[in-house]
Amino acid sequence: MRIKAKIIDEIGLTRTVTRLAHEIIEKNKGSENIAIIGMRTRGEFLAKRIHKKISEIDGSQPELGVLDVTLYRDDFRMRLKQPEVSVTDIAFDVNEKNLILVDDVLYTGRTVRAALDALMDLGRPNSIQFCVLVDRGHREMPIVADFVGKNIPTSINEEVKVKMKEIDSEDAVYLVESPNN
Repeated sequence: MRIKAKIIDEIGLTRTVTRLAHEIIEKNKGSENIAIIGMRTRGEFLAKRIHKKISEIDGSQPELGVLDVTLYRDDFRMRLKQPEVSVTDIAFDVNEKNLILVDDVLYTGRTVRAALDALMDLGRPNSIQFCVLVDRGHREMPIVADFVGKNIPTSINEEVKVKMKEIDSEDAVYLVESPNN
C-alpha cells in the first residue's frame, strides 16, 4: 500500500472534531436530546472524541453508544467465511432521541444502510443524523452525510486510510493507492 498524500494530520483532526461537535450542537439546538453512536471500529473512537468535545462545549453529557453492523451487512457472507462480530453497546433507550451515527469514512453507503437497519431494530428515534470524518465519494446507495469533516474525491484505485491513536499510534488521514492495483 503506497501512501499518496497525508490529507489530515493530528492538529487537523482535532480541529475537525471540534468543528463537527459545534455543527451537531447547532443543528440540534443544543445537546439535550441527542445520543452519539459510533460504528466499530474507528467510528467508535471518533464518536468518543466528538462526545467529549460536545460535553466541553455544551456542558451536558449526551448518551454514548457503540454499534457493530457486521451481521446487518449485505455482503458479510461473501467477504468473510466466519464473520468477526463485535459487541453493540447501546445501553439507553433510542426512542424519541436524535441519534448521531458516527463513522470514519463514507464510501459506497452500504455500511450506513446496515447501521440504519440495526438502529431501527432498537427502537424509533426522532431522527438519525450521520456524521463522517471523510466522504470519499463513489456511492452505491442514496446516502448523504449530515456532517462531513472533509470531502476527499478519490479515484476507484485509491483508498482513504484513517489512523487514530487509540489503535494506530497516530492521528492522521492518508490517501493511499489501493492494494488491488
